[in-house]
Amino acid sequence: MKFLIIRFSSIGDIVLTTPVIRCLKTQLPDAEVHYLTLSAYREIIENNPYLAKKFYLKDNFGEIIQQLKEERYDFIVDLHTNIRSLIVRLHLRRPSNTFNKLNIEKWLYVNLKWKVLPDVHIIDRYLEPVRMLGVKNDGKGLDYFIRSEDEIQVDALPLTHLHGFIALVIGAKHTTKKLPFAKLVELCNLLPYPIMLLGGPEDAETGDALAKTDPVKISNSCGKYSISQSASLLKLSKLVITHDTGLMHIAAAFRKKIISVWGNTVPAFGMSPYYGHAAINQAMVEINNLNCRPCSKIGFEKCPKGHFKCMNLINVKDILKITEGL
Repeated sequence: MKFLIIRFSSIGDIVLTTPVIRCLKTQLPDAEVHYLTLSAYREIIENNPYLAKKFYLKDNFGEIIQQLKEERYDFIVDLHTNIRSLIVRLHLRRPSNTFNKLNIEKWLYVNLKWKVLPDVHIIDRYLEPVRMLGVKNDGKGLDYFIRSEDEIQVDALPLTHLHGFIALVIGAKHTTKKLPFAKLVELCNLLPYPIMLLGGPEDAETGDALAKTDPVKISNSCGKYSISQSASLLKLSKLVITHDTGLMHIAAAFRKKIISVWGNTVPAFGMSPYYGHAAINQAMVEINNLNCRPCSKIGFEKCPKGHFKCMNLINVKDILKITEGL
Protein backbone atom coordinates (compact mmCIF):
# COMPACT_ATOMS: atom_id res chain seq x y z
CA MET A 1 0.00 0.00 0.00
CA LYS A 2 1.08 3.56 -0.69
CA PHE A 3 0.51 6.10 2.11
CA LEU A 4 0.68 9.87 2.30
CA ILE A 5 1.15 11.49 5.72
CA ILE A 6 0.26 15.18 6.00
CA ARG A 7 1.72 17.39 8.73
CA PHE A 8 2.63 20.93 7.69
CA SER A 9 4.23 22.28 10.88
CA SER A 10 5.98 22.77 13.17
CA ILE A 11 9.27 21.31 14.44
CA GLY A 12 7.99 19.47 17.51
CA ASP A 13 4.72 18.38 15.91
CA ILE A 14 6.53 16.87 12.93
CA VAL A 15 9.01 15.02 15.16
CA LEU A 16 6.03 13.66 17.11
CA THR A 17 4.66 12.07 13.92
CA THR A 18 7.79 9.96 13.35
CA PRO A 19 6.40 6.89 15.17
CA VAL A 20 3.54 6.84 12.65
CA ILE A 21 6.03 6.85 9.77
CA ARG A 22 8.09 4.04 11.29
CA CYS A 23 5.16 1.89 12.38
CA LEU A 24 3.47 2.09 8.97
CA LYS A 25 6.69 1.13 7.19
CA THR A 26 7.72 -1.67 9.52
CA GLN A 27 4.34 -3.22 10.34
CA LEU A 28 2.64 -3.31 6.94
CA PRO A 29 4.23 -5.53 4.27
CA ASP A 30 5.53 -3.53 1.28
CA ALA A 31 4.20 -0.25 2.66
CA GLU A 32 5.48 2.82 0.82
CA VAL A 33 5.24 5.94 2.95
CA HIS A 34 5.33 9.53 1.60
CA TYR A 35 5.18 12.78 3.58
CA LEU A 36 3.86 16.28 2.85
CA THR A 37 5.08 19.24 4.91
CA LEU A 38 6.11 22.87 4.46
CA SER A 39 9.46 23.52 2.80
CA ALA A 40 10.63 25.35 5.94
CA TYR A 41 10.65 22.02 7.79
CA ARG A 42 12.23 19.76 5.16
CA GLU A 43 15.33 19.28 7.31
CA ILE A 44 13.28 17.37 9.90
CA ILE A 45 12.17 14.58 7.56
CA GLU A 46 14.70 14.79 4.72
CA ASN A 47 16.89 11.97 6.06
CA ASN A 48 14.18 9.70 7.44
CA PRO A 49 14.97 6.24 5.96
CA TYR A 50 11.36 5.06 6.39
CA LEU A 51 10.12 7.62 3.85
CA ALA A 52 10.19 6.81 0.14
CA LYS A 53 9.25 10.32 -1.01
CA LYS A 54 8.91 13.75 0.57
CA PHE A 55 6.91 16.70 -0.77
CA TYR A 56 7.58 20.26 0.35
CA LEU A 57 4.95 22.95 0.05
CA LYS A 58 5.87 26.61 -0.39
CA ASP A 59 4.44 28.68 -3.24
CA ASN A 60 3.84 25.62 -5.40
CA PHE A 61 0.45 24.32 -4.27
CA GLY A 62 -0.86 23.49 -7.75
CA GLU A 63 2.36 21.74 -8.73
CA ILE A 64 2.45 19.70 -5.51
CA ILE A 65 -1.20 18.67 -5.89
CA GLN A 66 -0.51 17.41 -9.40
CA GLN A 67 2.50 15.42 -8.20
CA LEU A 68 0.43 13.91 -5.39
CA LYS A 69 -2.41 12.99 -7.75
CA GLU A 70 0.00 11.01 -9.89
CA GLU A 71 0.93 8.85 -6.89
CA ARG A 72 -2.59 7.36 -6.59
CA TYR A 73 -2.37 6.79 -2.84
CA ASP A 74 -4.15 3.89 -1.20
CA PHE A 75 -4.58 5.88 2.02
CA ILE A 76 -3.98 9.42 3.31
CA VAL A 77 -3.15 10.00 6.97
CA ASP A 78 -4.01 13.60 7.83
CA LEU A 79 -2.15 14.48 11.03
CA HIS A 80 -2.74 18.21 10.71
CA THR A 81 -6.51 18.35 10.26
CA ASN A 82 -6.90 21.94 9.15
CA ILE A 83 -8.42 23.68 6.13
CA ARG A 84 -5.29 23.30 4.02
CA SER A 85 -4.94 19.57 4.66
CA LEU A 86 -8.65 19.15 3.93
CA ILE A 87 -8.18 20.91 0.57
CA VAL A 88 -5.34 18.52 -0.25
CA ARG A 89 -7.53 15.52 0.56
CA LEU A 90 -10.42 16.90 -1.49
CA HIS A 91 -8.13 17.34 -4.49
CA LEU A 92 -6.71 13.83 -4.20
CA ARG A 93 -10.04 12.05 -3.60
CA ARG A 94 -8.42 9.05 -1.94
CA PRO A 95 -9.43 7.12 1.20
CA SER A 96 -8.23 8.96 4.29
CA ASN A 97 -8.47 9.32 8.03
CA THR A 98 -7.78 12.29 10.28
CA PHE A 99 -6.24 13.07 13.65
CA ASN A 100 -8.55 14.35 16.38
CA LYS A 101 -7.09 17.58 17.76
CA LEU A 102 -9.45 17.53 20.76
CA ASN A 103 -10.07 21.26 20.26
CA ILE A 104 -13.30 21.22 22.24
CA GLU A 105 -11.65 19.49 25.20
CA LYS A 106 -8.73 21.91 25.07
CA TRP A 107 -11.07 24.89 24.89
CA LEU A 108 -12.92 23.67 27.97
CA TYR A 109 -9.64 23.24 29.84
CA VAL A 110 -8.25 26.65 28.81
CA ASN A 111 -11.41 28.69 29.26
CA LEU A 112 -13.41 26.89 31.97
CA LYS A 113 -10.62 24.83 33.56
CA TRP A 114 -12.65 21.67 33.03
CA LYS A 115 -10.06 18.93 32.69
CA VAL A 116 -11.81 16.52 30.33
CA LEU A 117 -8.81 15.72 28.14
CA PRO A 118 -8.01 11.99 27.97
CA ASP A 119 -4.82 10.91 29.69
CA VAL A 120 -3.30 9.86 26.36
CA HIS A 121 -0.05 11.07 24.82
CA ILE A 122 -0.35 12.69 21.39
CA ILE A 123 1.74 9.84 19.93
CA ASP A 124 -1.11 7.40 20.52
CA ARG A 125 -3.60 9.93 19.15
CA TYR A 126 -1.47 10.31 16.02
CA LEU A 127 -1.52 6.53 15.60
CA GLU A 128 -5.30 6.32 15.95
CA PRO A 129 -6.03 7.05 12.22
CA VAL A 130 -4.04 3.95 11.17
CA ARG A 131 -5.12 1.63 13.97
CA MET A 132 -7.87 0.31 11.70
CA LEU A 133 -5.10 -1.03 9.45
CA GLY A 134 -3.63 -3.09 12.28
CA VAL A 135 -0.83 -0.60 13.02
CA LYS A 136 0.02 -0.16 16.68
CA ASN A 137 2.53 1.72 18.80
CA ASP A 138 5.83 -0.19 18.79
CA GLY A 139 7.04 1.65 21.89
CA LYS A 140 10.32 2.69 20.24
CA GLY A 141 9.81 6.41 20.80
CA LEU A 142 10.63 9.24 18.43
CA ASP A 143 13.07 9.43 15.52
CA TYR A 144 15.40 12.15 14.31
CA PHE A 145 17.99 11.45 11.61
CA ILE A 146 20.95 13.76 11.02
CA ARG A 147 23.10 13.94 7.89
CA SER A 148 26.75 13.18 8.58
CA GLU A 149 27.73 16.68 7.42
CA ASP A 150 25.44 18.19 10.09
CA GLU A 151 27.01 16.26 12.95
CA ILE A 152 28.96 18.61 15.23
CA GLN A 153 32.23 16.98 16.19
CA VAL A 154 33.33 17.02 19.82
CA ASP A 155 36.61 18.72 18.97
CA ALA A 156 34.62 21.67 17.55
CA LEU A 157 33.27 22.45 21.02
CA PRO A 158 34.84 25.03 23.34
CA LEU A 159 37.60 23.51 25.46
CA THR A 160 35.48 23.99 28.57
CA HIS A 161 32.73 21.80 27.05
CA LEU A 162 34.82 18.90 25.73
CA HIS A 163 34.10 16.65 28.70
CA GLY A 164 30.37 17.30 28.88
CA PHE A 165 27.84 20.09 29.13
CA ILE A 166 24.21 20.87 29.89
CA ALA A 167 22.13 21.93 26.90
CA LEU A 168 19.87 24.81 27.91
CA VAL A 169 17.15 25.46 25.31
CA ILE A 170 16.20 29.11 25.84
CA GLY A 171 13.88 29.48 22.86
CA ALA A 172 10.19 28.79 22.31
CA LYS A 173 7.66 29.99 19.77
CA HIS A 174 5.78 32.14 22.28
CA THR A 175 7.07 34.31 25.13
CA THR A 176 4.70 32.79 27.69
CA LYS A 177 6.48 29.46 27.20
CA LYS A 178 9.86 30.94 28.16
CA LEU A 179 11.52 31.68 31.47
CA PRO A 180 12.11 35.41 31.96
CA PHE A 181 15.66 36.58 31.32
CA ALA A 182 16.38 37.16 35.02
CA LYS A 183 15.41 33.55 35.77
CA LEU A 184 17.70 32.28 33.01
CA VAL A 185 20.57 34.34 34.41
CA GLU A 186 19.96 32.95 37.89
CA LEU A 187 19.79 29.39 36.58
CA CYS A 188 23.02 29.76 34.59
CA ASN A 189 24.78 31.20 37.64
CA LEU A 190 23.64 28.31 39.81
CA LEU A 191 24.47 25.43 37.47
CA PRO A 192 28.00 24.20 38.27
CA TYR A 193 28.51 22.76 34.79
CA PRO A 194 29.42 24.08 31.33
CA ILE A 195 26.29 25.25 29.51
CA MET A 196 25.45 25.28 25.80
CA LEU A 197 22.59 27.63 24.92
CA LEU A 198 20.31 26.45 22.11
CA GLY A 199 17.64 28.29 20.17
CA GLY A 200 16.88 29.93 16.85
CA PRO A 201 18.10 33.19 15.29
CA GLU A 202 15.42 35.05 17.25
CA ASP A 203 17.13 33.89 20.48
CA ALA A 204 20.65 34.96 19.48
CA GLU A 205 20.55 38.33 21.27
CA THR A 206 19.26 36.79 24.50
CA GLY A 207 21.88 34.06 24.21
CA ASP A 208 24.67 36.61 23.78
CA ALA A 209 23.49 38.52 26.85
CA LEU A 210 23.41 35.32 28.90
CA ALA A 211 26.84 34.22 27.69
CA LYS A 212 28.34 37.56 28.73
CA THR A 213 27.46 36.80 32.35
CA ASP A 214 30.03 33.99 32.29
CA PRO A 215 31.83 33.66 28.93
CA VAL A 216 33.84 30.65 30.09
CA LYS A 217 31.00 28.50 31.40
CA ILE A 218 28.31 29.56 28.89
CA SER A 219 28.55 29.07 25.14
CA ASN A 220 25.83 30.52 22.91
CA SER A 221 24.86 28.52 19.80
CA CYS A 222 21.50 30.26 19.20
CA GLY A 223 21.11 31.22 15.55
CA LYS A 224 24.51 29.81 14.61
CA TYR A 225 23.37 26.35 13.56
CA SER A 226 20.63 24.66 11.56
CA ILE A 227 17.95 22.55 13.23
CA SER A 228 19.91 19.35 12.62
CA GLN A 229 23.18 20.87 13.81
CA SER A 230 21.41 21.97 16.99
CA ALA A 231 20.05 18.43 17.25
CA SER A 232 23.64 17.19 17.05
CA LEU A 233 24.55 19.40 20.01
CA LEU A 234 21.65 17.89 21.93
CA LYS A 235 23.08 14.44 21.20
CA LEU A 236 26.43 15.48 22.67
CA SER A 237 24.92 16.91 25.87
CA LYS A 238 24.75 15.15 29.22
CA LEU A 239 21.41 16.71 30.20
CA VAL A 240 18.82 18.94 28.54
CA ILE A 241 16.91 21.74 30.29
CA THR A 242 14.24 23.07 27.99
CA HIS A 243 11.00 24.93 27.55
CA ASP A 244 7.98 23.30 25.86
CA THR A 245 9.38 23.56 22.34
CA GLY A 246 10.52 21.57 19.32
CA LEU A 247 14.06 20.90 20.54
CA MET A 248 12.53 19.25 23.61
CA HIS A 249 11.05 16.56 21.38
CA ILE A 250 14.26 16.19 19.38
CA ALA A 251 16.10 15.66 22.68
CA ALA A 252 13.58 12.95 23.57
CA ALA A 253 14.24 11.29 20.20
CA PHE A 254 17.88 10.93 21.31
CA ARG A 255 16.77 9.51 24.69
CA LYS A 256 18.36 12.37 26.59
CA LYS A 257 17.58 13.10 30.22
CA ILE A 258 15.26 16.11 30.13
CA ILE A 259 14.11 18.71 32.62
CA SER A 260 11.20 20.47 30.91
CA VAL A 261 9.96 23.82 32.23
CA TRP A 262 6.29 24.64 31.61
CA GLY A 263 4.67 28.06 31.59
CA ASN A 264 1.23 28.77 30.15
CA THR A 265 0.96 25.32 28.50
CA VAL A 266 0.62 22.09 30.45
CA PRO A 267 1.86 18.50 30.02
CA ALA A 268 -1.79 17.42 30.26
CA PHE A 269 -2.19 18.56 26.64
CA GLY A 270 -0.40 15.30 25.84
CA MET A 271 2.89 16.63 24.47
CA SER A 272 5.37 15.94 27.24
CA PRO A 273 8.79 14.39 26.41
CA TYR A 274 8.15 10.93 24.97
CA TYR A 275 10.49 7.94 25.14
CA GLY A 276 8.16 5.05 24.32
CA HIS A 277 8.99 2.00 26.42
CA ALA A 278 12.49 3.27 27.28
CA ALA A 279 13.09 4.05 30.95
CA ILE A 280 14.74 7.48 30.78
CA ASN A 281 14.92 9.83 33.75
CA GLN A 282 13.09 13.10 33.23
CA ALA A 283 11.39 15.78 35.30
CA MET A 284 8.74 18.39 34.55
CA VAL A 285 8.82 21.72 36.39
CA GLU A 286 5.58 23.68 36.57
CA ILE A 287 3.47 25.79 38.92
CA ASN A 288 0.34 23.81 39.64
CA ASN A 289 -2.97 25.07 40.99
CA LEU A 290 -2.84 28.45 39.26
CA ASN A 291 -6.42 29.36 38.41
CA CYS A 292 -5.27 31.06 35.18
CA ARG A 293 -3.25 28.12 33.85
CA PRO A 294 -3.39 26.95 31.10
CA CYS A 295 -4.31 30.26 29.49
CA SER A 296 -3.79 29.00 25.94
CA LYS A 297 -3.20 25.75 24.10
CA ILE A 298 -0.32 27.44 22.26
CA GLY A 299 0.91 30.66 23.91
CA PHE A 300 1.03 34.45 23.88
CA GLU A 301 3.65 37.15 23.40
CA LYS A 302 2.87 38.41 26.92
CA CYS A 303 0.92 37.19 29.91
CA PRO A 304 -2.80 38.03 29.47
CA LYS A 305 -3.06 38.69 33.22
CA GLY A 306 0.09 40.78 33.41
CA HIS A 307 1.70 38.86 36.29
CA PHE A 308 3.21 35.86 34.44
CA LYS A 309 3.06 33.78 37.61
CA CYS A 310 3.37 30.48 35.73
CA MET A 311 7.04 31.32 35.09
CA ASN A 312 7.82 34.01 37.67
CA LEU A 313 6.93 31.67 40.55
CA ILE A 314 9.27 28.92 39.37
CA ASN A 315 12.18 28.50 41.78
CA VAL A 316 15.29 27.81 39.71
CA LYS A 317 16.92 26.27 42.78
CA ASP A 318 14.43 23.44 42.35
CA ILE A 319 15.77 22.91 38.83
CA LEU A 320 19.29 22.81 40.24
CA LYS A 321 18.27 20.11 42.76
CA ILE A 322 16.72 18.04 39.97
CA THR A 323 19.93 18.20 37.90
CA GLU A 324 21.79 16.71 40.85
CA GLY A 325 19.36 13.80 41.02
CA LEU A 326 19.17 12.88 37.34
